[in-house]
Amino acid sequence: MNGSPLPAGALGIGWRREICGMLAGLEGIGFCEVIAESLTADHSRPPRDSRSRGRATVTVPEELAALVRRGIPAVPHGISLSLGSAEGVDDGRITQLAESARTLGSPLVSEHIAFVRAGGLEAGHLLPLPRTREALDVLERNIFRVMRSLDVPLAVENIAALFEWPDAEYTEAEFLQELVERTGVYLLLDIANVYANARNTARDPLTELLRLPTERLAYCHIAGGHESGGRYIDTHVHPIPAEVLALVAKFAPGRPVPLMLERDGNYPPATELVAELNAIATASARPPVTLRTESIPA
Repeated sequence: MNGSPLPAGALGIGWRREICGMLAGLEGIGFCEVIAESLTADHSRPPRDSRSRGRATVTVPEELAALVRRGIPAVPHGISLSLGSAEGVDDGRITQLAESARTLGSPLVSEHIAFVRAGGLEAGHLLPLPRTREALDVLERNIFRVMRSLDVPLAVENIAALFEWPDAEYTEAEFLQELVERTGVYLLLDIANVYANARNTARDPLTELLRLPTERLAYCHIAGGHESGGRYIDTHVHPIPAEVLALVAKFAPGRPVPLMLERDGNYPPATELVAELNAIATASARPPVTLRTESIPA
């Protein structure tokens, strides 16, 4: 495996304003991830250099800046580039992602293998691509366009999908492998998404996970979900199920890939969130994180 731009074997967490006080008290985390679109673009300030196309800079919350000053890398994670869009990628959104990385001094950025807009309409959701050569051509073109505007590597993430397009020309593993070979992009592997897709299509999650390309792994997402209407939904607001932790335990030990807890709402008490992080640490045979007692709300 080519080394990740992040610290080997690191355990990370998604930075969110709602839990920033707790995150400030964590000891032992190796990185965090911030939603790039949550950072405020300031159009009144000039860009840092001529490579910033959007003529805007990004304002970083002080709580996040404090983590970066402690030496904890922050990865901007985009959710709206629409890398799979046949209409191309919006320059302003590329600039937001690129300037977020410059401002934070990030070692890489990440986005999704998905599309979110077509015909001028915003879906408001990450939609799956058909696994065809034509879709790969679109992805390749858009990824190269984004990479030309970045100072750091790009990682792309597999998504959870409740349906698959018909007439697929590739399996998911073949699709990702060719994408990596064509572009040299890193892979952000979401283990919970692999579990969700396998379970909803009556496939074995471990078999699907072990088929995926690992030579360009940047880091992994691990998140919770629940079953609804006979389908498993990747929610990011529920605890990590035992089945996903079991996948981590089969996949992560012996691999130095960084792992990250992804939580986007319904935040539990600080001690429970730390316990969830340490469940990942235990499953991956890594040192636990700790929380300074003065950081626990009364």
